[in-house]
Amino acid sequence: MKTISKIAVSALAFTAVSFGPAFAGNCDKTKSHHSEAAMSQTDIVSLAAGNADFTTLVAAVKAADLVDTLGGDGPFTVFAPTNMAFDNLPDGTVPTLLKPENKSQLQSVLTYHVVAGEVKAADLVSAIQSNGGVYTIKTVNGGSLSAQIIDGAPYLIDENRNAAKIVATDLDASNGVVHVIDKVVLPVS
Repeated sequence: MKTISKIAVSALAFTAVSFGPAFAGNCDKTKSHHSEAAMSQTDIVSLAAGNADFTTLVAAVKAADLVDTLGGDGPFTVFAPTNMAFDNLPDGTVPTLLKPENKSQLQSVLTYHVVAGEVKAADLVSAIQSNGGVYTIKTVNGGSLSAQIIDGAPYLIDENRNAAKIVATDLDASNGVVHVIDKVVLPVS
């Protein structure tokens, strides 16, 4: 069990250098050139808007009228899919979701990526271990995700049994924390 724990913590501590300088300061505060005060003034929406890897997510948050909510007091934990994650959805899915007539469906998808409260990577690993290897997370939209370690890497499993790998963790914002995932998780429709 200690070996699994070390692998899990190492996997969750991974910071995705490929996400560029906007995340460099937020992934590892000890290496940051930003002050603690400057980092804590950036809310979740601003954090995402400040990085080119989240343009689709930011556009979706705006189309769903969730900017004020996710920019609010929180705290929130957001499992944020990258542009590439959105690109991996079936052709036409994103443009369809962004249409005004599909706003409620888009809100459901986006709030499925949000958890009330702040869940840091170490807390998530501890919860997985304390719950027999699978930790169920209740999302803001009322659905649930399962967090588990698969082949030494942290994953979220959605209600459709699709897996999203957590590729970067603990991106601190003034109103919570962001963990980056490589797939869009989807609630049962």
